[in-house]
Amino acid sequence: MGDALLIERKGRVATLINNDAPRNRMTLAFMDELEVAISQLAKDDSIGAIVIRGAGDEHFSVGMNLKQFGEGVKQKGSFWGVLDQRLRVIRAIENMPKPAIATLYGYCLGGGLELPLGCHFRLAAAEGARIGLPEMDLGTVPAWGGTARLTRCVGRDAALDMILRGKMISGPEAYRIGLVQEVWPNDELQERAQDLAQELAAQPAAAVAGVLACIVGAGERSLEEGIAAERAAVKATWGTADQQEGMRAFLEKRPPNFHPDPDGDRA
Repeated sequence: MGDALLIERKGRVATLINNDAPRNRMTLAFMDELEVAISQLAKDDSIGAIVIRGAGDEHFSVGMNLKQFGEGVKQKGSFWGVLDQRLRVIRAIENMPKPAIATLYGYCLGGGLELPLGCHFRLAAAEGARIGLPEMDLGTVPAWGGTARLTRCVGRDAALDMILRGKMISGPEAYRIGLVQEVWPNDELQERAQDLAQELAAQPAAAVAGVLACIVGAGERSLEEGIAAERAAVKATWGTADQQEGMRAFLEKRPPNFHPDPDGDRA
């Protein structure tokens, strides 16, 4: 990777860091490097979960660097080319066969909320977080999937309240409306994200991928289609070494010892 995105590996967890402290703007270089990294990590069987954060401890991200927009149009060929890449990257995170965790602290605005909305877990700081989609102040609307994903996450009324009023909410308020799964003291937030990532990475990889495939797309499917996707995921995991180990461990009343490689556990 280049200088815009730092990647740290610890065990089966990769931490992706937007290296533009203190505000961690989502620059053109950051999005280019993030797109490559997500594609590579999605196929890397040594990694079971990822954490996405900003550099430093002041802000997750204030969103896109608007001063670069003209340059981005030249690079990507059009206004829509810039937006399409960002939508593509967030969708790639959302569709990864392994969990992605975002830590929300300080400013999490515009794209700085839309990217976490594409993650499977969001953890917020107990103090100082200002989370929102303030595009109304720019005379426009969220453009990286924020209206759709926020509505699915918190419901119509809360989404309207946040977006139309340009509200910036705290970590505890984000937890109250269901925008984040956990809230932690600021000095414990990053450590908790790492612990959660290691916990998730220790789960059977094929089963994790199956659950993500079923649940992430559930809102776009009918009940029958959702059940069919679930059946396909069961078929993909049943008979694997992990599934058999899980069954044995349950019967023997002991913790399971899962295999980390989803392609190497077929019994």
